[in-house]
Amino acid sequence: MISDVYQGAESRFDVIHSHLDYWSFPFAQLVDVPTVATMHGRLDLKELHPIYVKYADVPLVSISDAQRIHLPFVNWIATIHHGLPRQLLTPRYEPGKYLAFLGRISPEKRPDIAIEVARKAGVPLKIAAKVDVVDRDYFREIIKPLLSPPDVEYIGEIGEAEKSEFLGNALALMFTIDWPEPFGLAMIEAMACGTPVIARPCGSVPEIIEPGATGLIADSVEELVGAVTQIGRLSRVECRKRFERRFTVESMVDRYEEVYHRLIECRYAAPTSNGRGAIDAAEEEPPVD
Repeated sequence: MISDVYQGAESRFDVIHSHLDYWSFPFAQLVDVPTVATMHGRLDLKELHPIYVKYADVPLVSISDAQRIHLPFVNWIATIHHGLPRQLLTPRYEPGKYLAFLGRISPEKRPDIAIEVARKAGVPLKIAAKVDVVDRDYFREIIKPLLSPPDVEYIGEIGEAEKSEFLGNALALMFTIDWPEPFGLAMIEAMACGTPVIARPCGSVPEIIEPGATGLIADSVEELVGAVTQIGRLSRVECRKRFERRFTVESMVDRYEEVYHRLIECRYAAPTSNGRGAIDAAEEEPPVD
């Protein structure tokens, strides 16, 4: 499929935008059409670093500034946060009655911390999450023994149509991660529903959450319990407003169009030694919320 895209690319495309991590890199060097790659995953895996060293000139977009930390030497040209369609999720402004956990049951997501915090805070917790094959032992041995409906309830994986009700009726989303989260889509899904987020300060969290407006950031179990007791003071209306200001699909698309135009301009600028125009990471403009 990648080779099909690059075959005859000069007569077909102005820009090629890849979402396949590093798989497009070798192809990008074979054509004059500029390729930009959005990196969606974790970048702290040392065994992959030789690939990024070899193709360090490929223009890359990060989904958070935190995602860049492990690859400071590559050609980052923008940070563009994810966006959601404005009407995808329906906000609910009445106070929530439980804490929500949404995502995957896995060690790096730390649902065990969310369970401990909910129990100590005396607030019910509902867990809507899938269990991947690789995490089945973790679920069976660590998480399942901690479940005790209705105080701690596992409801399984939910679809897009169910998220408005699940998140909108929650007091807060518990985002108790313990890994370098590249973005964390669940956080902005919660904001779109008017639901604030209680999160640990890992990866992108400090970029996405505005403490006191869209959530609270805390680290230890005791601090997280304290955040649960305070989260009801935050305005759910303000949560939704901040989502609309920062994380809509329109905002995301505007930023990507800026990147495309810059790449096209560089393509027709003075060529570099390899015959293609270059885009310099130093020209990057800071993200605009």
